[in-house]
Amino acid sequence: MAPFQFPFQTAFYKGKVRDVYTIQDRLLVMIASDRISAFDVILPAPIPYKGQVLNQIAAYMLKATADICPNWLLESPAPHVSIGKKCEPFKIEMVVRGNLTGHAWRTYKSGKRQLCGVALPEGLRENDYFPTPIITPSTKASEGHDEDISKDEIIAHGLASAEDWAVLEKYTLALFERGKQIAAKRGLILVDTKYEFGKIGDTIYLMDEIHTPDSSRYFYADGFEERQASGEKQQQLSKEFVREWLIANDFMGKEGQTVPEMTPEWIETISRRYIELYEKVIGQPFEPQAWTTEETKAAVEAALKRLQ
Repeated sequence: MAPFQFPFQTAFYKGKVRDVYTIQDRLLVMIASDRISAFDVILPAPIPYKGQVLNQIAAYMLKATADICPNWLLESPAPHVSIGKKCEPFKIEMVVRGNLTGHAWRTYKSGKRQLCGVALPEGLRENDYFPTPIITPSTKASEGHDEDISKDEIIAHGLASAEDWAVLEKYTLALFERGKQIAAKRGLILVDTKYEFGKIGDTIYLMDEIHTPDSSRYFYADGFEERQASGEKQQQLSKEFVREWLIANDFMGKEGQTVPEMTPEWIETISRRYIELYEKVIGQPFEPQAWTTEETKAAVEAALKRLQ
């Protein structure tokens, strides 16, 4: 059952983090909840203000990259709500990596020197920069885990034409470069991130969220080289710390594993980390806003009237 029923609503989808309402098969209302997921599992406790943090970072970044490519966003009528154009999505995620970290590092450490059809150079250590950023796409799974896929497989399976792939690749690298520039001004390194795209007619649009802690990994630039030289762990701003806590408590989303208890203190810590990332990335103080269901509904309906 959808939490809201908006005028001319034609569909509702409850994602891991967002509730998505389709209006007249033309617009999407995306409400960012305080739910948090890791290893494709929604954790049992909501994180205060997480939805607001994600929505406001995404809106800021979409505006800051609007000159690079068209995007879906039309309006953000509430701190945790975005309304935009409904696109026909590509069933792939454009994952782009500037450093050898996370899944790429685990692949590399296992001895493999190819990831998604991309050759990885010898002699790299964890978190080292790639000579140039690499794109390592994954399939967009409706259920279960996303799977790595290569450019050639994407084109062969008809997930994107060769012409569309060329545009997706161009947009992805340009967006990542802009994201790195924005991050650098704030003393951060944008390490890796993912973008999702869709089409309306022949036009490709950037969709969903960008450069948020749920879709991206950031390192602190200060001391990065020294930590690399001494083999220390890099200081990062992302939700990786949530994954690390789950792994330390024997949970990786596998069958038979139980999600560890989330204490009020731990929930508060996660919330503070999200707010810290907002303030660091945006460079402005975070202003928590708790909107009631009624206020949210009224703001969305007023916005939809303007956009009809």
